[in-house]
Amino acid sequence: MKPPALRYVSGRLAVAAGLLGVLSLVVHVGVDLLPGDPATARLGPGSTPEQAEQARERLGLDEPLGQRYLEWAGGLLHGDLGTSAGGAPVAELLAGRLENTAVVAGLTVLLLVPGSLALGVALGRRAGRRLDGAGSAALLLTVAVPEFVVASVLALVVAGQLGWLPAASLVPAGEHPLAHPEVLVLPVLSLLVVSLAYASRVIRAQTASALRAPHVEFMRLNGIPERVILRQAVLPAVLPSAVQIWLVTAAGLMGGTVLVEMVFSYPGIGKLLVTSVESGDLPVVQALAMVMGALTLLATVAADLIATSVGRTRSA
Repeated sequence: MKPPALRYVSGRLAVAAGLLGVLSLVVHVGVDLLPGDPATARLGPGSTPEQAEQARERLGLDEPLGQRYLEWAGGLLHGDLGTSAGGAPVAELLAGRLENTAVVAGLTVLLLVPGSLALGVALGRRAGRRLDGAGSAALLLTVAVPEFVVASVLALVVAGQLGWLPAASLVPAGEHPLAHPEVLVLPVLSLLVVSLAYASRVIRAQTASALRAPHVEFMRLNGIPERVILRQAVLPAVLPSAVQIWLVTAAGLMGGTVLVEMVFSYPGIGKLLVTSVESGDLPVVQALAMVMGALTLLATVAADLIATSVGRTRSA
């Protein structure tokens, strides 16, 4: 790697490290400001003030916020996510749930990449025509629909009325989700619909812009076949933006599955996050928020680096 490129990458990584530090502070303080008392939520409404005070002391909530943050951040630097209110290591609670969510997110991205590229390029080649107008309008409407609404409709129609697939994506304890592919179809499809629409719109715009470039017109005037133009001129211009969208979407899916998982009762991090908030298990909530935020931040930095690298390679 050349020195200027190395300096650029080092600078971006340094910025990412600084942003992770800011993110940890925001997460810790933000979770601490959630309404309700974790000790009372843990013990129930019938607890006495003495019991609540003992619980707060046991959970370390009687310490100053700054001290709690420094202890928590120090643990993060050593890979320690803390201990849940139930006494179990948070890392152990998250391990299996993160894997389950990663399976759904990974399958969604595997379908998203070729699907959005094919659809976006197809619409971009027909920019301004009737098919492009209808397709773009449909994509715009789809982007405006939240994932949990799509999930609810699919659960009602595909599972409830048609009975083609199970309405609840339950995975037996100790088994991998891929061993039961039928429970993955609806969650993956719910996430894919909106993600595909958004990525396809971006790729469609990039394709239409690339096809209007002077060098593309020059290639056409010289009788170069359309498929060669697409391969040599259009795709190289489209892929940097497409890769950025795919990476950011992949990271966002790790957090965007929360409501979808709740709709289908899928045992991922979404369900764990909701139950942890309800029970006031702050260490689990903080760890989940930090993991999801860090994934999104790192994916954004990676997308930026890839796009910059591709751009410099093309200009060279």
